Amino acid sequence: MTPRFHGALCAIAGAALLAGCASQATADTARRFAFGGSAPAGYTPVGASTTYEPGRGYGFEPGTPQGSYFSVDLPEGNYRVTVTLGDERQPGVTTIKSELRRLMLENVQTAPGQTVQRSFIVNVRTPQIPAAAGVAAGEVKLNVPRETVTEAWAWDRRLTLEFSGARPAVRSIEIAKAEVPTLFLLGDSTVSDQPGEPYNSWGQMLPRFFKPTVAVANYAQSGETYRDSLAKRRIDKILTRMKPGDTLLMQYGHNDQKQIAAGKGGPFTTYKAEIGTHVEMVRARGGLPVIVSSMERRRFDDAGKVVLTLGDYAEAARQSARELGVPFIDLHAMSQTMYAALGVEGSKAAFALPAPKPLDNTHHNNYGSYVLAKAVVLGMREARLPVAAQVVDDFAFDPARPDPVAGFAVPPSPGRTQERPLGDEANRDLRAAK
Repeated sequence: MTPRFHGALCAIAGAALLAGCASQATADTARRFAFGGSAPAGYTPVGASTTYEPGRGYGFEPGTPQGSYFSVDLPEGNYRVTVTLGDERQPGVTTIKSELRRLMLENVQTAPGQTVQRSFIVNVRTPQIPAAAGVAAGEVKLNVPRETVTEAWAWDRRLTLEFSGARPAVRSIEIAKAEVPTLFLLGDSTVSDQPGEPYNSWGQMLPRFFKPTVAVANYAQSGETYRDSLAKRRIDKILTRMKPGDTLLMQYGHNDQKQIAAGKGGPFTTYKAEIGTHVEMVRARGGLPVIVSSMERRRFDDAGKVVLTLGDYAEAARQSARELGVPFIDLHAMSQTMYAALGVEGSKAAFALPAPKPLDNTHHNNYGSYVLAKAVVLGMREARLPVAAQVVDDFAFDPARPDPVAGFAVPPSPGRTQERPLGDEANRDLRAAK
């Protein structure tokens, strides 16, 4: 996949250059595009050769498979995207992801001549942090080059849609600013937007399980901790975008373990203190902080029983939720139930296999992240979070009976990588676990 250098420059630019970047986006955020054939009145026609150019402000991303990635320049915010799907002569099967592979629509089927409309919400953001009550102006300290090149499209002033499926049939799209509640995410590589196959995270799959009445804004990043969230100002950026009633899910633990070896803290001291700091900051903005315990890594003993690897960090997260009086999602417990149900061999299907490298027993593939996202949604319902009322009507999940991998059909994205997600270096030996 070709890095979006222009988007990266706009994302990390200073005030003067940002003014120029901002001019690329229209003041009227209601944009309508028609693909192929004649365009209805009020729609901009887009042909197969309409490539994205800064002066044009929209088009298919150059250097990517034809018709796969369509981008539109827009200021940061939440947008409702309404797509019309269908083909006059042939059946269609369309999957749509946004930005960095965030699943929005899954295998929407249309019969020949049929048209179907679907809507979803996409969050667009930049690193710039405006001054706000208790927050100084500045910018998120992005990881270079990961977030400024490979993941630049997660931070630029563009909304990008990825079209895939057995036979994608996208007739038109309409994009309009949306005033909806936001569900923010903070966490490590098992939550963050992974840029290429075979890696994926539950944060990338989560939007698929919500109605077009809530935005999912994923600020998680590979290799990071609660301490990094503070130092790199990810939580500060969230606070400037948060409105009263918004929700923040926080899941750290895998990388926080390394602070013990470095003599820089532990689960019941600095880790809990950093959780408490995040909770206080979110509450001060009128938001709802939610603690999520980290899922287990894939490891079994000789008897086929799940081996715990997170030490006291899962318990520290549980204690913090109880002591601070905030909702808690026990993904640690649910993941153990899932892995046990899948078994020693069956659980391999949930983890990334970056061939020719060995199985990665920490990071998940599309199937693994999909079922973990369902576990998180179940946890949200069980915790009775207000945002859980926006979950899609047909949602159902039981960790003891995870969706069979044979029935999983979310198509992979075109781009692949051999680069392992950042973090978890202290546990590389677990890739060879049973």
